[in-house]
Formats: sequence, C-alpha cells, structure tokens
Amino acid sequence: MRLLIQRVSKASVTVNQQTISSIGKGLLILLGIGHGDGEEQAKFLAEKAANLRIFEDEQGKTNLSVLDVKGEAIVVSQFTLYADTRKGRRPSFIDAALPEVASPLVDRFVELLRSHGVPTQTGQFGANMQVEIHNDGPVTVWLEK
Repeated sequence: MRLLIQRVSKASVTVNQQTISSIGKGLLILLGIGHGDGEEQAKFLAEKAANLRIFEDEQGKTNLSVLDVKGEAIVVSQFTLYADTRKGRRPSFIDAALPEVASPLVDRFVELLRSHGVPTQTGQFGANMQVEIHNDGPVTVWLEK
C-alpha cells in the first residue's frame, strides 16, 4: 500500500463537472493498493497518516498533525502509484491490485482514517477525476507499508 500525502490549504475532486469532495486545510491522500495489501497495511498507514506531524506549530516547526490542526482529508484511489517505468516508455501497472480487491481496501482505509478522528471525503473509485490541489509549503510525503 502506498500513500502520497500532500499538505493542502484546500483541495477538491470533480467528476463529470460536479464537485464531489472539497476540503480546506488538511491532507490530500493519493492511495495505491498493491498485490498482497490488506488490513494490516490499511491500519498501519491510516494511523500514520492521522498522526503524521507535517503542519507547522506557532514556532514554524512541523510538529502538528492533521488532528492537531483540526484539518480534513480527501482520499483518492490512484493505481498509478504502482507504475513500473524501468523498461520502455510506457508504464506497467501489473503491481497494482485489481479493482475488485482495491476498491474495498480503499473504503477500509477511509473508514480507519475516520475512526482516528479525521473528517474524510473521497474521490470516486475508477472515475476520471479532476483533482485540484493547493499544496501548502509545498509539503509532500511518501508512505509505504
């Protein structure tokens, strides 16, 4: 399981010209599910994301989590985080889990993130989404389990 987390001042997801998710200060989490991922990875990474200290405190140090700043999150499923570009010019996605495995695990990750107290919205699994990201900092962190 791979997360690309971006600290945002605001973010939104649009599908078919309809905004389906929108947050202010918080995290935009791009989530990739690979073969063999399951409950263990989802639990570990949901806890890590909820408590990751990437927001600035009053001294300007990154000591606060999304929970500390009362932020929100949007989770967007993105199988392309499993792109393999070692050969040729066209990425291979064979390491990404099939949709019937990935979709319920994305839902489970979102449920776990919410259980840690992070108000969480989502993209739409399998849809062509336009994701608007106002990366704050910029701060971008890669997590993998």
